[in-house]
Amino acid sequence: MNARETDPSRPARTARRRGGVPSRLVLAAVCGAYALGAVLGWGSPAVALFMGDFGLSIAAFAAAGSCFHYVRTHPGSPLRPAWVLFAVSSTMAGLGNGVWGWYEVVLSRPVPSPSAADFCFLLFAPPSIIGLLVLAERPANRAGWIRLALDAWLIGGSLLTLSWSLALDHPSYWQGESLPLVALSLAYPLMDIVLISMVLVLHFRRSAAYRAAVNTVIGALALTVICDALFTSPLLRENYSSGQILDAGWFAGSLLLAYAPWVSHREGAERRGPARPAVRQPAPANGPTPGSLAALTPYLAAAVCTLGILYNVRDGGAIDRVVLLTGCTVVLALVVRQGIMLLENIHLTQELAQKENHFRSLVQGSSDVIMIASPAGMLRYVSPAAAGVYGREPDKLVGSELASLIHPEDLGRVLHEVRRFLATPPDEESSTRIECRIRHASGRWLNVESTVNRYQGGLIFNSRDVTERVRLQAQLQHNASHDPLTDLPNRALFTERVRQALGGRRRGDAEAGHTAVLYIDLDGFKAVNDTVGHQAGDELLVHAARRLKEAVRAGDTAARLGGDEFAALIVGDGRCDRAEREYRVLEIAERLRTTLSRPYHVEGGEVRVAASIGVAFAEPGVTPAVLMRHADLAMYRAKQAGKNRVELYAPQPQAEAVRRAELTTDRLRGASAESEFALFHQPVVELSSGRIASVAAQARRRSARGVPFPSAGPPHGPSAGGGGISEAENWLLRRAVEQAAERHRAGFRVPVSVRIDARRLTDRSMTPATVETLLSRHGLPPEALVVELSDTDPRVSLNELELWVTALRRLGVGVALDGFGAGHGALAALRRLPVDVLRLDRSLTEGVVESARVRKVTSGLLRIAEDLGMTSVADGVDLPEQADVLRSMGCTHAQGAAFSKPLEEHRLRRALSRGGFPVTGGEQHAAVTGRSVVVAGSLPVRRRGTAEPDPVTRPPMRSNSETSVPPA
Repeated sequence: MNARETDPSRPARTARRRGGVPSRLVLAAVCGAYALGAVLGWGSPAVALFMGDFGLSIAAFAAAGSCFHYVRTHPGSPLRPAWVLFAVSSTMAGLGNGVWGWYEVVLSRPVPSPSAADFCFLLFAPPSIIGLLVLAERPANRAGWIRLALDAWLIGGSLLTLSWSLALDHPSYWQGESLPLVALSLAYPLMDIVLISMVLVLHFRRSAAYRAAVNTVIGALALTVICDALFTSPLLRENYSSGQILDAGWFAGSLLLAYAPWVSHREGAERRGPARPAVRQPAPANGPTPGSLAALTPYLAAAVCTLGILYNVRDGGAIDRVVLLTGCTVVLALVVRQGIMLLENIHLTQELAQKENHFRSLVQGSSDVIMIASPAGMLRYVSPAAAGVYGREPDKLVGSELASLIHPEDLGRVLHEVRRFLATPPDEESSTRIECRIRHASGRWLNVESTVNRYQGGLIFNSRDVTERVRLQAQLQHNASHDPLTDLPNRALFTERVRQALGGRRRGDAEAGHTAVLYIDLDGFKAVNDTVGHQAGDELLVHAARRLKEAVRAGDTAARLGGDEFAALIVGDGRCDRAEREYRVLEIAERLRTTLSRPYHVEGGEVRVAASIGVAFAEPGVTPAVLMRHADLAMYRAKQAGKNRVELYAPQPQAEAVRRAELTTDRLRGASAESEFALFHQPVVELSSGRIASVAAQARRRSARGVPFPSAGPPHGPSAGGGGISEAENWLLRRAVEQAAERHRAGFRVPVSVRIDARRLTDRSMTPATVETLLSRHGLPPEALVVELSDTDPRVSLNELELWVTALRRLGVGVALDGFGAGHGALAALRRLPVDVLRLDRSLTEGVVESARVRKVTSGLLRIAEDLGMTSVADGVDLPEQADVLRSMGCTHAQGAAFSKPLEEHRLRRALSRGGFPVTGGEQHAAVTGRSVVVAGSLPVRRRGTAEPDPVTRPPMRSNSETSVPPA
């Protein structure tokens, strides 16, 4: 698309041009009709006399009226003085033709000589000459005015010489004529010579403004002067009569002068309008230009003068004194003009050399790199500053392509901007700015800002190194959006990320609940600051931020909101249903809680903090502020419910959120356990072979939407209330025995372990008879149940607990001691209670890889279990490395995410069908054909003749450590 097609003012200019076409056609038709009438003789001599006299007078008065009317209706026109002068000149011509017609048409007699018509015709030239001077471009200095006068005399003198030689030196001008008549006869051609001289000078020195109007005036006066010159010729003058073809020239000249002001009016309208300046096309490389023709004009005038002298001395005649005097003055004027031109050229040369030295000093001394490139992108010039900025010698860069220096990622953008800049007219956009990366000689990339200008069809690049500025800007922008201590996104950037995540969803679409915000608070952080010091607290925050950043997925965002508060944005993708998505987000939250609750090594010691996490899911139409407030409320509910837990936001009044403890107790006591909890089982794996030896039952509370929380077990602690705990544990035992019996009947003969608070066994709320009745009701063998004793603190009566455990063992139910290694209470229970299984506390498992002290403690506890003939089970084995270390220390069984997360019933049965999980370095079992026997194994807590199950086929499986957080 070219510039004309995109010019919004083009229709207006086209309309004005079309508007001028009819007037030009009318003007041409009128002039043509007059010329045709003159050629045909107008039909009669009387009509010819009238049209030759009064027709010319009417045309001249029309020109005068047109100029006066334009001056009166356009007082602000810059050419107003010229149109006034041309109006006066046309008035003189109209009066002269009117007087001439009075004598020839009205009085029917010859025009006397001299007459009033002659004086009117002579007064036509002076106003026209002054008007031409007004239209001419004004010289800038005194030498310009002198050169203008000399140019006018060169043209006028040469025309005078030529006219005198050809026509004026004729006997008819001198024989029998009085001196006034001869002077009057000579005045006509002399005034015409002056007028034509000014016309020629104006042609070569006319102003660029109102070019069409000036050209029209030049054409009108040139046509008038030519007709005057022909009339002055004796041959034509002797045979001239009014109404002939010569009058058509005067008639056309008057009408052109009448039309000229309105041409300037259209040009002024275009100049004042919204028209964009047209791109001036360069002159052809070959052929003459107006400037060169104007420079040759004085020499052409001198040549014309020489021709007049030669014509005058033809056939050996003497040189006329007028010709000789005129020729000498013309030559003298030419010599003076050449001298002035020589002085001006010397001055301009010196000024040009001074400016060139000035700009060369500026370019060479500038710290910016200045490069000149051809339209094809080839470097033609490179300033010396390139050696310091780019590390490259300028001479080596000249001739190379600019594109080879630009970073490939920026090259397309730079080329697009350069093409756009070159396609834009220079008057609209004189320069542009481009930022890109330029390769340094050392190979690194510099950020360079360039100002681009046009230069002789190419481009000038004025470039400077802004690498430090760009780096500082990026650093400032990073500091403004990131936490200075942990380098995590701060609240402002996190809010913006939440806004972007919510803005990517359509209102009310299927992904409304797939985006979640997690608010995280470190429980016990204030105690770290108070006891260990603020420096240790800052170090702990840095470690916690690193763990949080590594725990979230690549597309999610972890942020620090301030103090010990963190947040995470979990972005949904809609590839799973809403319930599954909520479960996975809650599982991510539980993994974050576990990760952040591991011990921290700060200031040469080990400290522990827990994490309370609030989860809020996005709903259709929710705003970022509301979603974040929901997550914040859920986090406070988690803290009020006992800390170190995950809480899902559920809409309820804020006053109820403040009374979280009372609300939890009431709900646990009054609601149905079937709808409050969901039962999950986590496999216990034999470390030597990878087979499933037993399963551990876990109760998980459901959210308000029916989605189970990832964290296991009912709420513990005083805030939850004892009644709630009793009901939850009763439900857990009942549902675990019921589902275990169903699995046994289906062929999955694997024991199930149920965790029961040791205080429950001593407060008479549960008796061995209750357990026996439950086993009998569902038909589950006693050896298929293992009771795990938890919370064996010193306040529990060991005498009563020993009686209880002994009764259970008498029934055939296995007993496990949970949390072994966590405190002296477990050691005291070990001395008194006849337990079968020791479960190592999670705190030992988490540090068994990193801490040598923990490994020694764990190894000693495992030797105690082995010496007492007990089975050892490590709880919380989330990494394959932990399983390898524990197996090497003699641990027989393990439970944790390294093998499997807690499973629902249908997934548990699929796992039991496979038989086990791959263990690095473990025993590999041979495959068997046919339907697999679903007895995966059992904890060796009974040796009453129970047959050892046959090994089963286990297809290859990937490590569960890779899928602790399923992909969204």
